[in-house]
Amino acid sequence: MLRIGLTGGIGSGKTVVSDRFAALGASVIDSDVLARRVTAPGGTAIAPIAAAFGADFLADDGSLDRARMREKVFADAAARRQLESITHPLIRAETERELRQPHHAAAPYLIFAVPLLVESGRWASRVDRVLVVDCAIETQIVRVMRRNRLSEAQVRAIIASQASRESRLAAADDTLVNDHKPLAALHAEIDVLHRHYLALAAAA
Repeated sequence: MLRIGLTGGIGSGKTVVSDRFAALGASVIDSDVLARRVTAPGGTAIAPIAAAFGADFLADDGSLDRARMREKVFADAAARRQLESITHPLIRAETERELRQPHHAAAPYLIFAVPLLVESGRWASRVDRVLVVDCAIETQIVRVMRRNRLSEAQVRAIIASQASRESRLAAADDTLVNDHKPLAALHAEIDVLHRHYLALAAAA
């Protein structure tokens, strides 16, 4: 099956793009969704996170306190690496479990939505093509401040912790520019890519 790695910086619009591909019939596995699954109440990451960081980093319902953890890991690179050493193997296990679900095999091609695809270095061998959703850094800042109610400094810290815009574009086989574009125009571009991916999948 043709596998597409979908990535982009925070606030670039990856979810809008992956939702459109799903609506067109592609199968989508979103690592952010899997990350929320392992950090939900009773999730496989909760006990090791509590052991490593303390129960103060859990919310009242037993899930990860994402806001508190975000503040810590973007101020402390060692803490971020420690968190990733806990969550990344668990997310990979969830990915493999998800791949075994029968509905994925019935789709014409598969989209892996992975925010840190370029940073991980492991995904290049797992996908056939890389699709980057791109936008200006200023656009990312405005969107994330509005969506997550973070300060500009917090958003810039998150952006700085991710791969640079240039390195993502250098890794791209396909690019969708999502700056100040009407949704209908973005959907039209996704529809063109969808037809291209269908043709690639049929030829594989």
